[in-house]
Amino acid sequence: MRYKPLALVAVAALSLVGLNVPAEASHSWNNYHWARTSNPFTLQLGDNVTAAWDSYLVTTSADWTKSTVVDTPIVAGAAKGRCRATTGRVEVCNDAYGSTGWLGVASISVSGSHITSGTVKVNDTYFNTAKYNTPAWRNLVMCQEVGHTLGLGHNDENFENTPTGTCMDYSNDPEPNQHPDAHDYAQLESIYAHTDSTTTVGASAPSATSARTGKTPAAWGRLVEGSRSSGVSTYVRNTGNGSRMITHVIWAR
Repeated sequence: MRYKPLALVAVAALSLVGLNVPAEASHSWNNYHWARTSNPFTLQLGDNVTAAWDSYLVTTSADWTKSTVVDTPIVAGAAKGRCRATTGRVEVCNDAYGSTGWLGVASISVSGSHITSGTVKVNDTYFNTAKYNTPAWRNLVMCQEVGHTLGLGHNDENFENTPTGTCMDYSNDPEPNQHPDAHDYAQLESIYAHTDSTTTVGASAPSATSARTGKTPAAWGRLVEGSRSSGVSTYVRNTGNGSRMITHVIWAR
């Protein structure tokens, strides 16, 4: 059964300049959203993950599908190799990407404010260590990175304060933050309250794009928010024809 939020939250586009946003504030990611002509819409999650991650992807898919505006079914992955993006959907990948410093990366390609593709990468180099190889850490990072590809930002970026109880929170304690909360669902309803005359979701013949996230800051473009020391960063890279790739990074602590 779909989750029915008690109230809608007003849309407020967040600047890419760093803000620590409390749980009760808007946490739309700069008003980025998928164009679609009706709600609920279907956004496919391409499964490029190994067996160690399958159950966490299933949990994340079920969690975000509780929204009243979007369904996120899992389909066969088409990322091929370096987690290449696919038009009209999100590709989810894992690999031992090396000692890069990051746990997870979520990238979206946007044209104007419309998302045209997304990728999620989780780094087994860290998730195979005792600190991060736990269900709580895996659920938090998988849930959060997919949440970014829906158009959600962070509701809190302070690692040291009390966990807010949503996977869109940064925290040193992942246990309470493994799933979306009521505010996340209300925020999605706010982001997708309007419809569009065209769609960027679910092309009838999805095709691989040239958009590759890469695994280092040099591949992500210009740093526009955060830092490695703060635990969170956002990068922007122009990809031509008025399009950009925007990358959220969660760093290992």
